[in-house]
This record gives sequence, structure tokens and C-alpha cells, in this order.
Amino acid sequence: MLRKLFAEDRIHPAIRDTVATAHQDIIDEVEAATAQHAVVIVGMKQNPNPRRARKLLTEKNVPFHYLEYGSYLNTWRRRLALKMWTGWPTFPMVFVKGQLIGGADDLEKLVESGELGRLLA
Repeated sequence: MLRKLFAEDRIHPAIRDTVATAHQDIIDEVEAATAQHAVVIVGMKQNPNPRRARKLLTEKNVPFHYLEYGSYLNTWRRRLALKMWTGWPTFPMVFVKGQLIGGADDLEKLVESGELGRLLA
């Protein structure tokens, strides 16, 4: 998969560090969690889809780690860094063994097809 990214040589040298490190802490936190836990859900308050994903995994007795970053009214800049990093436009972001598998709907499909079990085996 080739995802179009803005070329570094088109970013002025004076701002490259700002671009490269913007909200790096949140990306580092998610990367660390995906390295330590087989399943990670990244979500936000007030959004029913992260709750739906957590409920599904709980019902299937699949352990997971949950990271929550703000709500619709705050922390959007930090969450935007995650969207830019992964290319995934919505929450939740569900990771299985470090691989982004999508959101709640995508997780449901993996559970229904048995693919989640195979990924975790």
C-alpha cells in the first residue's frame, strides 16, 4: 500500500522538527502499548464505537488494553496526530499484534469470520 505523504523536501527546514515531533508522545504511547499487548483499542469519551469494540472483546473473553484520549470537545489535536500517523480517519483504532485492523465494524467482521482468533493464535 502506498499512502501519499507530503514530501520532506517540500517542508521548509526551519519547521521540519516541528512537523516531525508534533504530539510524538501520544504516538510513542500507542506504539508502546501495541508492543506490550496483543490487542489495543484507542478511543475517546462519548464515542459509542470504542465502547462497542470493548464490549465485543469482553463478550468474547479477549483481553485488551484500552487507551482513551479526550472527548469530542477536547484533545482533538493530540488525536489528530494518531490519525495522521496511521492514516485511519476514525475512532476506535484497533490494533492486533501491532497491526492496525481498523475500527469497531472491522473488528466485528474479524470476530464473525474467525480471523481474529487466527491472528491471535
